[in-house]
Order: sequence, then structure tokens, then C-alpha cells
Amino acid sequence: MNMNLILKYLTDLSQNNNREWYHAHKAENKEANTQFEELIQKLILGIGEFDSSILHNQPKALTFKLVRDTRFSHDKSPYNPAFRAHISSKGKLPIPVGYYLMIKPNGQSFLGGGLFASMFKDATTRIRGYITEHGEEFEKIIHAPEFQKYFTVQGTSLKNVPVGYDKEHPQAEYLKFKSWYLEYPLKDEDLLDEQIFITEAIKLFRIMKPFNDYLNQALDGFQMPTR
Repeated sequence: MNMNLILKYLTDLSQNNNREWYHAHKAENKEANTQFEELIQKLILGIGEFDSSILHNQPKALTFKLVRDTRFSHDKSPYNPAFRAHISSKGKLPIPVGYYLMIKPNGQSFLGGGLFASMFKDATTRIRGYITEHGEEFEKIIHAPEFQKYFTVQGTSLKNVPVGYDKEHPQAEYLKFKSWYLEYPLKDEDLLDEQIFITEAIKLFRIMKPFNDYLNQALDGFQMPTR
């Protein structure tokens, strides 16, 4: 598995973000994708040692396309030069939450966990309700020394505690959130030694598992809207 090849392809694509170049370099795209899928397979096996719910996944089914939806964007470049994957018990859907990886050159790569999507109102309501009732457990997870060493909870947030929730609640700050996620930034050089990277990624995913488990407990029974 060759991370240099992945980074080189994505760097070239970011410098030639047009359909002509993309279609002329299908072979490089295929090779880089193959390398990325090999990486995802290794991560699945590593994560599977502490979370067997994800072991049934096939790498190809967990990755996202490079093609961008430019309909509502000022940026009309057709491709997002990043390889992305979400590994959860139900694949790449945002819910249930799982383990996220984005490889994007120039220090834009990161490992992630939790709920990134903020457009599912029912999901937001479930998590807020769960934090209201299980606030101490939430605090215990996010203030565990190992967790704090690597992660801070991030997310789309309101200015005020939403109507219907106690403004004085001990976790009031987190009730403002509409999404709750973790990001661990990666430099390009962090990716170059495959074995070191995989070991580090699996360690970090293991540390974020209690956070993911907490959100998935809150989201139990959530149905993804049908398109």
C-alpha cells in the first residue's frame, strides 16, 4: 500500500481540477483508489479488534466519490481532491456514527468520529435529549485524560440553548450543538510510513469509541430519511 501514490494523485488533481485532466488520468485514479481501499481494509481489521460491529464492511462500499455537487456552490471545480471513508456498523451512512478518515494533501487530512451531519433534526433532538438525561456520562467520556489529550468536541452550534431545554443544565453548552464530532488533524508526513500511520489511527479510533458509542446509544432507533 503506497501512501505516496495516493498523495501524489490527489495533489495532481488539485492542481488540474478539470474533467479533461481527470478523464486522461483514469489509470492513476484507479491505482490510487486501489491503494486507498487496501488502507481501509487494514483499518477495518484493526478497528475490528475492539469494535467487531464494523468487520463485515467491504472497503469499496465505505468510500465517497471525488465528484462534487457544484449546484449551490460558488466554487465550480468539479472534484474534491480528497479520499474519504466512513467505517460504521452500517457502512458509510452518517448514522450510526463511526470512524472517519479524510486524506487530502497539504495538511488537510484528518481522522474523525461522531456525528458530522447537522441536517437531521430528529438525530439532533435525540442526542440533546440523551445528554439532558445522561450528562454525567457524557462529561466522564469527554474529560477522560486520554480523550482530552487528543480531542475536543466540535460541531455546528446555536448561540443560545434551544427552547425547551434548561439553560442552567450542567451540559447546557453541549445542548446548543446540532452536530457533535471529533477531528484529529494529520500532516502529510504523518501518512508516509504506512505501519506507523495505521497503528496511530487505530489507537485514536479506539480512544474515540466511547464517544461514538454514547452517540449511537442516543441515536438508537433513528431511521435515515428515505430520498
